[in-house]
Amino acid sequence: MLSLRVVLVCLIFVLSAAGQVNAAHSDAPQPEPAKKLTAEQRADVFMARKMYREAVDAYRQMPSTAILLNKIGIAFHQLGDFTAARKHYEKAMKMDKTYADAVNNDGTIFYALKRYKPAISRYKKALQLAPNTASFWSNLGTAQYSLGRYAEMSEAYQKALALDPEIFERRGTVGTELQDRSVTDRARYHYELARLYAKSGKSELALQYLRKAMEEGLKDKVKLTQTPEFAELRETDEFKLVMSLEPRVL
Repeated sequence: MLSLRVVLVCLIFVLSAAGQVNAAHSDAPQPEPAKKLTAEQRADVFMARKMYREAVDAYRQMPSTAILLNKIGIAFHQLGDFTAARKHYEKAMKMDKTYADAVNNDGTIFYALKRYKPAISRYKKALQLAPNTASFWSNLGTAQYSLGRYAEMSEAYQKALALDPEIFERRGTVGTELQDRSVTDRARYHYELARLYAKSGKSELALQYLRKAMEEGLKDKVKLTQTPEFAELRETDEFKLVMSLEPRVL
């Protein structure tokens, strides 16, 4: 009987302890339930997952705003439907004449169609509306480059870098914008970027793009020794190593 009593006492103690633990848990602050996504946020998730048609359908369930029209335009742009993309960018611009993003995005359509002058016109208009937007300056510079306007490209890229020092590295502009360029163009493009980074005091990136220029077939080594922006770099071992590289045989 004694042992049975002990067991019962122990059992009651365990149950009591469990009750105290449960009470303690109930008294503890509970995490707030996750907030329900808005309709626009759900559509944005489709965009992030590259489910562009689903995104378009979701955006269209909401009342039209310039921002939503622009997002629909971007979705069509990603699908390669430039006509539908432009249609929605233009609607966004009509709804909000100060909406710089839609103007810039309209420019990217012209750029994709290799209509560089209209693209430049759109980028400049976007910059009038939002002059401190680094990506607009970058787009303008790339379009200028496509027309062989290297001085204008450099000026636009300088402004982009001043606003966002990481813009080219983060956006992966080099590479995506050069897919349809000739090898000679790529060498010149990397040379111009090297000059730009050297002028900005970013020696490591300047040397990186100088090396790329050489690898793409830049043959004029004398030009490298005379470029003012490379004056300080010329004394470094890294620059001398780049100069020792032979241009790629094409």
